Amino acid sequence: MSEATPQPAPAPRARFLVAVLAFCGVVVAVMQTLVVPLLPHIPQLTGATPTAASWLVTVTLLTGAVCTPVLGRVGDMYGKRRVLLASLGVLVAGSVLCAVSSQIAVLIAGRALQGAALAVVPLGISIMRDELPPVRVLPSIGLMSSTLGIGAAIGLPVAALVVEHYDWHTMFWASAGLGLLDMVLVLLVIPESPVRSRGRFDAPGALGLSAALVSLLLAVTQGGSWGWTSVRTLGLLALAVLIGLVWGAYELRTTSPMVDLRVSSKPAVLLTNVAALLIGFAFYANSLSTAQMVQEPKATGYGLGASIVVSGLCLLPGGLAMVALSPVSARISAKYGPKTALALAAAILAVGYVVRFFTSHQFWTIILGATVVAAGTAIAYSALPALVMRAVPVSETGAANGLNTLMRSVGQAFCSAVVAAVLANVTFQVDGRTAPTLHAYLLVFLIAAGAALLALAVTLCLPRQRPTAPGTVGRDRARVTSAGVRPGGREGA
Repeated sequence: MSEATPQPAPAPRARFLVAVLAFCGVVVAVMQTLVVPLLPHIPQLTGATPTAASWLVTVTLLTGAVCTPVLGRVGDMYGKRRVLLASLGVLVAGSVLCAVSSQIAVLIAGRALQGAALAVVPLGISIMRDELPPVRVLPSIGLMSSTLGIGAAIGLPVAALVVEHYDWHTMFWASAGLGLLDMVLVLLVIPESPVRSRGRFDAPGALGLSAALVSLLLAVTQGGSWGWTSVRTLGLLALAVLIGLVWGAYELRTTSPMVDLRVSSKPAVLLTNVAALLIGFAFYANSLSTAQMVQEPKATGYGLGASIVVSGLCLLPGGLAMVALSPVSARISAKYGPKTALALAAAILAVGYVVRFFTSHQFWTIILGATVVAAGTAIAYSALPALVMRAVPVSETGAANGLNTLMRSVGQAFCSAVVAAVLANVTFQVDGRTAPTLHAYLLVFLIAAGAALLALAVTLCLPRQRPTAPGTVGRDRARVTSAGVRPGGREGA
């Protein structure tokens, strides 16, 4: 006997549901960037080396990359609300660990736990697809996807204010409090979806994927300090390839894979994930370069000598633009298709970096260029999950969006390595210190523009699909549920 079709949430409840899930996404994104203004001070505050301090960012990237696709799959199988609450609980635990200690080992452990909460975004997208009225789905997932950029733009200046005026542990206590508030709101507002995927959890597949990702990302993030031709770097890259090949062969043979490679290899899914990697690269270059560039001393000839807080505020208009443009992107996707929206976004990103290339001498033009890049990112982050949901079964939404979010994170990791290499090697001496030249920043902008243009080319190769009517996602959900998707089952279970 098939499960009754779930009724979409009433309009008032739908508004609360979107607001709560988006708030969860913003809190998680703020957490990701929380320590960036603190990093230069960590050696003095904790007695750690600069290399150890850098792990406060690296470990969050690693655990986020591992947990995002895994927890997305777990949510599809055992309940998205349940896994969402667990992710937020781990965020709170990690925040408390960081708040009560100044030992670098404890701080790294806490940041590792915080990174697991990145799975909140794909889980939120899945819940929206299951619960919202059809007309609300595209705008809502656009907002949810954009929270990663919105939170980053908000987190940097807020964290900088805390570092300048309060004890640095305060921001971790605030993170823990916001995480607890998220959990309460989820318990009060978010229902558990009846949509499940069948089968057993693929533990070997999860371990293999995690090992391959950790090997790859360790090599990418630490290659600059270890040396790109060192035994450790090359060995980890080779290990990532070897594990990836064995893992792929296993996933193709198992009946309930961690990642359905047959679905993921379809052009509509594969090219969308490649575009996500390139968009993640292009977006992150904006965040990495802007704050550092305006903080450079005026003696460099291009720096503005801005404070940490002012440099963080440069990204705030971009965050506001992302909030405003999320519904616009949804309307473009609904009318012309998400492929058109993503192509437009990649073009805007490239234009934004062209603006940055020619206008990097004045404060307001730097903000203008950064905001144009953020606008393109907002449209892209809204279109990517819409493309993914068109191409995968509704019962695999969490895992598929988790993989897409993972690809963005991998793109950001590669961007971090490239930007660090450029800024560390294209330098000159000024006032007795080594600083990046203006050409180093301009090269970063050109590389990021190239990534955006590659994303545009990949997007244009996506299979052509008819524009999706506003109710299509909801009708797909209804068809799948009426076909027998129930707790513990999938189509026809």
